[in-house]
Amino acid sequence: MRSYLARRMLVGMFVIIAVTLVAFSFMEFIPADIVDFLLGIHCTPEAEAALRQSLGLDHPPIQRYFHWLSGLLRGDLGQSLRTQEPIVDIVSRRLPVTIELAFWATLIAMTVGIPAGIVAAVRQYSTADKVSTAASMLGLSMPDFWLATLLILAFSVTWKLLPPGGLLPSLVDDPLGNLKRMVMPALSLGLPAAAVYFRIMRSSMLEVIRSDYMVTAYSKGVRERRAILYHALKNAIIPVVTVTGLEVTWLLGGSFVIETIFSLPGLGRVTVQSIYERDYPVLQGCLLIYALLVVTISISIDLVYGWLDPRIRYD
Repeated sequence: MRSYLARRMLVGMFVIIAVTLVAFSFMEFIPADIVDFLLGIHCTPEAEAALRQSLGLDHPPIQRYFHWLSGLLRGDLGQSLRTQEPIVDIVSRRLPVTIELAFWATLIAMTVGIPAGIVAAVRQYSTADKVSTAASMLGLSMPDFWLATLLILAFSVTWKLLPPGGLLPSLVDDPLGNLKRMVMPALSLGLPAAAVYFRIMRSSMLEVIRSDYMVTAYSKGVRERRAILYHALKNAIIPVVTVTGLEVTWLLGGSFVIETIFSLPGLGRVTVQSIYERDYPVLQGCLLIYALLVVTISISIDLVYGWLDPRIRYD
């Protein structure tokens, strides 16, 4: 296990290095655009030279890259071109919102999709199976931004039950206000993901309940509920673990659109804003944080396999 973990961390490190190269390219390929955009009508040769020197654009690209990389190793992501605020402070303030949104969306997806998939597999071709399958097809074909628009029209405009935007209260200080703001964004991301969980869980459970050891368990008089929960579920859940890793990363990426629609102060929204405002250091920091999250989630999912399936031997 230790050697496997070391190999995965080594691969993850190379992925992070590749992401730093891609992120650095934003500043490398358009340095003049940054200077002209920041100075605007005040762009004079003297002002342009001074700004280039303050941003370090007067140094060779290799030197700038390693200078930026050394700052990353010290935990320094740089400063925003717009507000001069340290990017570490921006990320530390925005990242918890995105993580909370991904958590609630994943919880909704698993709570809805996994039980529905189990019931549909156990009661194959029943009314519940047909209705759930049709609902999953609808969920897979429904864009999250379209679902978000429908939720706003229903719960905010028509029924006036939930706020469509505004300040996000702290989960610790005002749990109810926080959850009211998070319900619709989490549903917008979680319900389409629940359709994916349903289809994977249903197909996996159908394969498991037809296996020889399940037939043997039934022949020995094991009750159906016990056979499903204690024998079939643990083996059928393994493909769902794989989907969870993919879905969480997809939910983090989907936060770009959903956070913008609901005006949530998360990392996805600040990433979009940094693109509009051409605040490329903030964009670099956000891309790096997303890469770290994806690598961490990928390694964690691989380690869960060993706990679920003893047949897996990493060494």
